[in-house]
Amino acid sequence: MIDTEKTGRRLRFEIFRFNPEDPDSEPHTQVFELDEVPYMSLYLALNQIREQQDPGLQFDFACRSAVCGSCGMLVNGRPTLACRTLTSDLPETVRLYPLPVFKLIGDLSVDTGTWFREMAERTEAWIHERLPFDPNAREERMSNELAQVIYEGDRCIECGCCVAACGVANIEADFLAATGLNRVARFMLDPRDRRDDGDWFEVVSTEHGVFGCIGMMACADVCPKKLPLLDVYAYLRRRLLGAALLKQTAE
Repeated sequence: MIDTEKTGRRLRFEIFRFNPEDPDSEPHTQVFELDEVPYMSLYLALNQIREQQDPGLQFDFACRSAVCGSCGMLVNGRPTLACRTLTSDLPETVRLYPLPVFKLIGDLSVDTGTWFREMAERTEAWIHERLPFDPNAREERMSNELAQVIYEGDRCIECGCCVAACGVANIEADFLAATGLNRVARFMLDPRDRRDDGDWFEVVSTEHGVFGCIGMMACADVCPKKLPLLDVYAYLRRRLLGAALLKQTAE
């Protein structure tokens, strides 16, 4: 619900500004003010600032419906999506910074695409089939329950909020973070993928994989789609520990 007592406020936005492509640009914050109106989202506020006060302000958006994941940023220190954040839920002073971990493009805009592409390549996030292609093969039907579990993992919008909130990802550039491990779990569950636990063990059993997580679960706190990340971590650890035990037994 909208807090009607907060509408009509004069909002103060302290926004990080820096253009890494401009040698004369230095990191700083710039203050903007505007009048709050009912149902104002942070996305709408930023567009009003850009249209009426500073057309050079950089931030990303596309869908405005928490589907594209483009508008992730730090709002008063918390990674979130601008499009689903109402100003009525914020104090009168709003501090906006770009998401950490990702390469800065300018102001509030970061390059999440390169990070996610490299993550997908490292985990080989596509169906692996060992047999030659057979155009006459019949597709095996999976249960509705399993399909629903896989769908849960596929709801990730790759906004990068979980990566930005992760203490390990902020100091270890190669850590897969929650979104990468969620992607791995999705393919481990898929019966069409022919990789076995031994194959997956090589991908995510290192300090850059699931065992590198320190268990703070800030990723789950900030995920805008409320993915069951704790269940994902538990599932991966059970599978990989089982694979490690089998490997030791075989030796």
